[in-house]
Amino acid sequence: MQKFTVLTGVAAPMRTINVDTDMIIPKQYLKTIKRTGLGKGLFSEARYKDDGSENPDFVLNKPAYRNAQILVAGDNFGCGSSREHAPWALLDFGIRCVISTSFADIFYNNCFKNGVLPIKVSPEDLEKLFEDADRGSNATLTVDLEAQEIRGPDGGTITFDIDPFRKHCLLNGLDDIGLTMVKEKSIDSFEKTVSTARPWL
Repeated sequence: MQKFTVLTGVAAPMRTINVDTDMIIPKQYLKTIKRTGLGKGLFSEARYKDDGSENPDFVLNKPAYRNAQILVAGDNFGCGSSREHAPWALLDFGIRCVISTSFADIFYNNCFKNGVLPIKVSPEDLEKLFEDADRGSNATLTVDLEAQEIRGPDGGTITFDIDPFRKHCLLNGLDDIGLTMVKEKSIDSFEKTVSTARPWL
């Protein structure tokens, strides 16, 4: 998993509340178990018209936000079903951080396991971030995980809380497999001991 340390990028505003996982990545894209290639399906029902052409009114289709790496979103982001494809699609599109006042628990947990940082802020701070994100190509935010700060284009700073263990995992690029592999030497030692003590296994 890619480490998350400091991210500076364009922030796209999505004021819609209760964005569920089916809106993030519709069900027709769930046939794959690959983590790549899902970016094209991200928000596809809003990004594309019925004829397959782009919807110019959708935020990520606007020139200023096509390469957004941060999403400033409305309340209760990621609600609905527990599909892990949702953070996969965000990451494959290029979004590494989602900021909102609240997230659905399963989506929130899945983000950390896939290298996406979900940040909870107060409604007042979210409104400030929406104002920053509304600037288009000038909507650049810096998210500093170590310092637990979001720095705006005018120099304003918003702090955020995060669980220390999840912070450690993101800073070091450790998903569930990575956490296991940190203990590789201990695992090898245990296996050798067991193999010697119980050769019949």
